Amino acid sequence: MESVEQLDEILSCRLDIGRRTVKPCTVVIFGASGDLTARKLIPALCHLCAQGQLPYPFRIVGFARRPKTSEAWRAELRAAILSGASELDAAQWDAFAPHLFYCTGEFGDAAAYRNLRAQLDGFGAELRRNLIFYLATAPGRFAEIAEHLHDAGLLARGDESGDGPRLVVEKPFGYDLASAQKLNRELTRIASEKQIYRIDHYLGKETVQNILMFRFSNSVFEQLWSRQSVEQVQITVSEKLGAAGRGEYYDDAGALRDMVQNHLLQVLALVAMEPPVSLEAEAVRDEKVKLLKSIRPFETAQIEASAVRGQYAAGEIDGAEVPGYRQEPKVKPGSNTETFVALRLLVDNWRWSGVPFYLRTGKRLPASTSEVRIQFRPTPHVLFAAQCGKNLDANSLTLRLQPNEGINLRFNGKAPGINMEIRPVRMQFDYHAEFGAYTPEAYQRLLLEVIANDSTLFIRRDEVETAWSIVDPIRQAWAGLPLAETAFYPAGTWGPPAADELLARRGHKWRMTSDVTPRPERA
Repeated sequence: MESVEQLDEILSCRLDIGRRTVKPCTVVIFGASGDLTARKLIPALCHLCAQGQLPYPFRIVGFARRPKTSEAWRAELRAAILSGASELDAAQWDAFAPHLFYCTGEFGDAAAYRNLRAQLDGFGAELRRNLIFYLATAPGRFAEIAEHLHDAGLLARGDESGDGPRLVVEKPFGYDLASAQKLNRELTRIASEKQIYRIDHYLGKETVQNILMFRFSNSVFEQLWSRQSVEQVQITVSEKLGAAGRGEYYDDAGALRDMVQNHLLQVLALVAMEPPVSLEAEAVRDEKVKLLKSIRPFETAQIEASAVRGQYAAGEIDGAEVPGYRQEPKVKPGSNTETFVALRLLVDNWRWSGVPFYLRTGKRLPASTSEVRIQFRPTPHVLFAAQCGKNLDANSLTLRLQPNEGINLRFNGKAPGINMEIRPVRMQFDYHAEFGAYTPEAYQRLLLEVIANDSTLFIRRDEVETAWSIVDPIRQAWAGLPLAETAFYPAGTWGPPAADELLARRGHKWRMTSDVTPRPERA
């Protein structure tokens, strides 16, 4: 057992205590007229301002092609935000709005970047020193914008400490492994790797971050977190929504690119990675990459037995009739794009050898929910099998990421009475009931991390390329192949029958916590 002196030494050397001080900065948002800016980025920054989290002074500059004044942009945003469900009030907005400015320009117009530079220079040296460029644009414009910023003297390559202007890019980062590698080369030619922040909003969710805290601060569970105790792991990210409103984008992407390559593999990495040597960004990201590289590659002959795709047909959601995917606006009538994916992955390392990881995601499923289920190995059926039969269930631990964020521990207990009757019961931790406080939206946390120059929650170059290398063989095997009739599932069901067969072949079945009803909004 460590002495007090040893513990103090460990704390001083290994733990990241507190947040680094944020410095005065200017955030430039490319795509300032877009939905992401009005719905997520500006509300997140306004919340941070209201909470006193932003440095002072700061400036937010919107860059877009539509001609307008700073005052007009502020008025548009005010109307959109205060009429929505952002929990912001007029006083908070009025305190934040004077920090907003607008710059008109086309992404490909070099003169517009010179105008932007002149505007930033006018803010003074303190705000000019710490620049953040957020590319809320189509991925095809990332390299072009970075090049123009460099030519205008706004984006200089910094050293590997990460000092210098930062470049934030939204997903999707590439279309496949080759395009991701090409984009990485283009961006790292202009900026160092530590200046590039590849954002995945899923990593900003409070309960996703809580995975690491739960695993590595509770020794009782960490000792069970391996092949010796775990039989299987299931990760489900389901949506009631269809592709309406995003038909053109989604028909080109599909569930494999849109969800598996980023969100689901990121959650898997956090659930299964080894303990990092510290909470420093590179230590955490090193372990995530090691885990992803341990996933057994898909051989072409194995894909049919380990990967399932599906597409929703017409059906019923919450009592309302909804159209099939092929009938959605801007979707090709004969589209073979998958709206559902289920995978069986194996991790070839010492901790997880032989443990299957089942991943599934889909649209128009019965519930909008995200959860990770750790299914423990069953006990030998030598004591209670005769009396209890199928009621003797294996223990499980479920991490609910959304909705009703929390943790459920499922175990067996004796039902009251004179008979030996066993019943599965749950011990439940509810995030909202325990803490009650306002939970920051994911973009608030992520934007603050960028301002603090902390890349822990962002995806590194080798991480994104490794993720693409996992899904690319599946994508290539499915390319050009028409969907079988059995791949279509009615909206409001849990996907095609093949998804159940994927687990049934090994004596497993999909399991969900029974409570998938969102908690009512707080008054």
